[in-house]
Amino acid sequence: MADPSFYHLYQGMYLPKFFHTLEALKRWEDFTFRRDDVIVATYPKSGTNWALEIAPLVLSGGDPTVVNSVATWERTICIGNEKALSMDLENLPSPRIFSTHFYYHVMPKSFYQVKPKVINVLRNPKDILVSAFHYYGNVEYHANPGTLTEFLNKFLEGNVPFGSWFDHVKGWLNPEDKSHILYLSFEEMLQAQDLRQEVRRTAEFLEKPLEEEVIDRITDRCLFKNMKKHNNKAPSDLDHSKFFRKGIAGDWKNHLSEEDAQHFDCVYKDKMKDVHFKFAWD
Repeated sequence: MADPSFYHLYQGMYLPKFFHTLEALKRWEDFTFRRDDVIVATYPKSGTNWALEIAPLVLSGGDPTVVNSVATWERTICIGNEKALSMDLENLPSPRIFSTHFYYHVMPKSFYQVKPKVINVLRNPKDILVSAFHYYGNVEYHANPGTLTEFLNKFLEGNVPFGSWFDHVKGWLNPEDKSHILYLSFEEMLQAQDLRQEVRRTAEFLEKPLEEEVIDRITDRCLFKNMKKHNNKAPSDLDHSKFFRKGIAGDWKNHLSEEDAQHFDCVYKDKMKDVHFKFAWD
């Protein structure tokens, strides 16, 4: 299991105590969503901050004022985070933007009744593994991941922050009603032309018609190299640079041994055998 000195075990997920308290989690269970809320729901290191850059730019019609002046986690409501409940959420103007790494079945009760809009970003889990390994070993609010092979085994067993990647992805892919969920691909967002298409899809999903010139500006702003530069300059009490590493696909090949990669593939094949979804990395 994950180190209990760093994490709470909450409904099958290991949540970092630095961000989540049991009291706050309990209060969030009765939170009431609005139909026009926007939720970025991702497994960690899947492109969360990327989607949290695109969504507000689309909603603002390309105006970068807010994203330039306010750090991502200070303008985003993190579900289950105690800090967010100190905000006057009821009086925040719509659309409110939330983020979460929760499993689908662990969302607050009103989520399933109201069905707010959800943006879900999917990324190759082997790249997530490598990115999370470096990130968790570089911040003080996560337990040391150990060696890469040790962390790989914990990852495959779900004994890592926010639980199993397999359970998370399958849960968000399998709701009976997917009409309020948009699936984006991390791998496709890496290419400028594909990113432009993902920006357009996001605008259509959020029912925010944009001129082609605005889509071009948002796309340029959200290229990984530009987004990393802008976010590192945003004011915050946290170091933004730790949230952005290489922003590439296939980096796992530079880190995993052949034996570890084969072990990962074997577990992946077994756990995902009943999932019928075209992933960009397949």
